[in-house]
Amino acid sequence: MLEGKRILIVDDEPDVLETLADLLTICVVKTASTFDQAKTLLESQYFDIAILDIMGVEGYELLKICNKKKVIGVMLTAYAVTPENIKMSYDEGAASFVPKEEMTHITMFLNDILEAKEKGENFWWRWFDRLADYCEKKFGPDWQKDHGFKVR
Repeated sequence: MLEGKRILIVDDEPDVLETLADLLTICVVKTASTFDQAKTLLESQYFDIAILDIMGVEGYELLKICNKKKVIGVMLTAYAVTPENIKMSYDEGAASFVPKEEMTHITMFLNDILEAKEKGENFWWRWFDRLADYCEKKFGPDWQKDHGFKVR
């Protein structure tokens, strides 16, 4: 499903940009390391998906641009892995939330999103299953209920 998809990766860490680009070689990948670079690319080129770092490049502001341009936004973070940021990503229209320690599975997350889009399902339909153990270890067993999540 990913082959040939145009993907913008935005992160202020060069090693993250390189790692994700290496994992997505079947896609047409562009990278940006600043908010301004990403904004310019989003406003001037077509992308199917944008992977946005939350902290270093104003990811939520870029997500607003993605939503206006109908680009699927995926939030990425190392330091902002909290139930509040997961919920904010969901509420603000992101299709997924990927902790950087799980980014080696980026193709799985992106394929899930594209499959959900194709089936008319909620983008997050598999996310909670895929990251259930990770989130329960990090936040406790009732974290979804405690933070008002209801996807299905």
